Amino acid sequence: MNSPSNAVPTGARHAGPNLGTVAIVFTILFNLGLYFVSFSSAKPHFPRPWDSTDTMIAFFQAHSSAVMMFAFFQFGSAIALGIFTATAVSRLRFLGARAAGPSIALFGGFATAFNTALTALILWVMAYPGIAQNGAVLRALYYLSFATGGVGFSAPLGLLMAGISVSAGFMKLLPKWIVILGIVLAAIGELSSLSLIFPAAAFLIPLTRFPGFVWLIAAGFTLPKVASRVSSPAGE
Repeated sequence: MNSPSNAVPTGARHAGPNLGTVAIVFTILFNLGLYFVSFSSAKPHFPRPWDSTDTMIAFFQAHSSAVMMFAFFQFGSAIALGIFTATAVSRLRFLGARAAGPSIALFGGFATAFNTALTALILWVMAYPGIAQNGAVLRALYYLSFATGGVGFSAPLGLLMAGISVSAGFMKLLPKWIVILGIVLAAIGELSSLSLIFPAAAFLIPLTRFPGFVWLIAAGFTLPKVASRVSSPAGE
C-alpha cells in the first residue's frame, strides 16, 4: 500500500524537459544527418541495398567526411530519443498510468535509441580510413547498419508509439487523432518486420519513420504535464 505522502496531488506538475522540444531536437538531428548523404542534390546519394559492392566502395571512399557527419548527428538523435522516452514514460506514470503500456513504450523507445546509436557507430567505422578498401567487410557492415537503422528503428518505434497511445487513449490524455495515428503507425512499424523475409515490404520503414516524427512532436506538446487527479507514483 502507498502512504498518503507518496500520492501525487491534483494540480501537481511533472518535473522534466519539454517533450515537444525534445521531439523537435530529435527530428532535426536525425534529418540533418540524412542531409549529408541523401538530401543534398550536389552529392551522390547513400548506396542502396541492391547497389554493387564497387558502388558502395566508391561512395564511402569519396564521401567519408559526409558519412562521419551523418553518423555524428544520428548518434545525437539517439540521445534525444532516449531522453524523450524516459521523460514520456515517467510522465505517464506520474499521471497515473498503471497498465503495461508505459513499460512497452520504455522498451520500444530505448530499443529504437540503442539501434540508432549502433547504426551511427557502424557508419562511423565504415567511414574510417582503410575500411572502405575491403569490399567484403564494407558490404557486411552496410547490411548490418541497414538492419539496425531500418527495421531495427521502425519496429521498436512502433512499440513506443503504441505504448504511449494506448495508455494515453484509455486515460484521455491525448486528442483522439493522435491516439489513432499512433496506433496506426505502430501497426505499420510492426509490419515492417516483414522486410526481413520479404524485401519488398521495406517501404513500410520510412512509412513509419517520417510520419513518426510528426507524431512524436504532436504527442510531446499535448501530453499533459499537470496531474488532474490524485495518483500514486508507485503504481499500487
